Amino acid sequence: MTNSFDYAPQIPGLKFRTFNGEADYPQIARVLTASGMADKVERQVSAKDIAKAFQHLSNCNPQRDLLIGEVDGAMVGYTRGWWEEGENGVRVYAQNGFLVPEWRRKGIGTALLREMENRLRKVASAHPAELEKVFQVNVSQHQTGTKVMLEHAGYEPVRHFYSMVRPSLENIIEYPLPEGLEVRMAEPDHYRAIWKAIAETSRDEWGHHELTEQDYQDWLLGELFQPELWQVAWDVVTGEVAGTVLTYIHHQENQQFKRLRGYTEGIGVIRPWRRRGLARALISLSLKAQREAGMTESALVADTDSTSNVVTLYESCGFQVAKKDTLFRKKL
Repeated sequence: MTNSFDYAPQIPGLKFRTFNGEADYPQIARVLTASGMADKVERQVSAKDIAKAFQHLSNCNPQRDLLIGEVDGAMVGYTRGWWEEGENGVRVYAQNGFLVPEWRRKGIGTALLREMENRLRKVASAHPAELEKVFQVNVSQHQTGTKVMLEHAGYEPVRHFYSMVRPSLENIIEYPLPEGLEVRMAEPDHYRAIWKAIAETSRDEWGHHELTEQDYQDWLLGELFQPELWQVAWDVVTGEVAGTVLTYIHHQENQQFKRLRGYTEGIGVIRPWRRRGLARALISLSLKAQREAGMTESALVADTDSTSNVVTLYESCGFQVAKKDTLFRKKL
């Protein structure tokens, strides 16, 4: 495929094509890394990383759902589309596009966006007509050009997320667990119960979709599955999980960015135990576990519109806002 759509910019040597398989992995990694550096996004990936990620794509066929722009045979950008279940039965048709900085603001990004929208419309046409369907694109704080492009294309911001960092793991305040709870080391025979609690607590999160058995199996095999760091509170009477913090350390990322950072993620409390200080107590324990593992800082992502006011909770635990991401949507 070449400049076969009429909105493609007239740039000598510019062509658009589909995915050529693993031969494209090195160039995809190069574009993704260069784009991240320009947008102040911490991202350094290799062809091996891309290969691993493409083995676990959901509702995405790269041969159909990945569009590449190249100039004189060199990849300068690409976009990948997929669909997923959103909140309240909304069907989301998402795409993420990346463009190297020297080829921005020339119309290539807009062409990729519009052509992927057309492809996603074809995918959506095979889905039930009664569903509410939306396009979605995530934009990081420093992607100002992408923000303007989306607004011109009719997208609107619908949700904001903070990347938050606790720059030191000193002076961690200890908070007591609510009476009737205890923290236990996660064992393999606990994983199903912990997963059940995750499924329950995530139902109150924006963008929730029902978790599947395949989701569970993928979770067990994930490289960030580190139960030795988890903080899981159990109800001593019912024997059920009351709350979780699924701490992890991304060792490769730490090596790339020359830091010692842990992640305080997977924070959830089931409804009967909410507003009793359990989340704060588990976060404190998670921070201590990260420090004991040799980390010097911690990070997490917070939904700024959360009904439980999580940003205030995380700030009380020493986290500070480092960056804001925004989800943009428009109706199909």
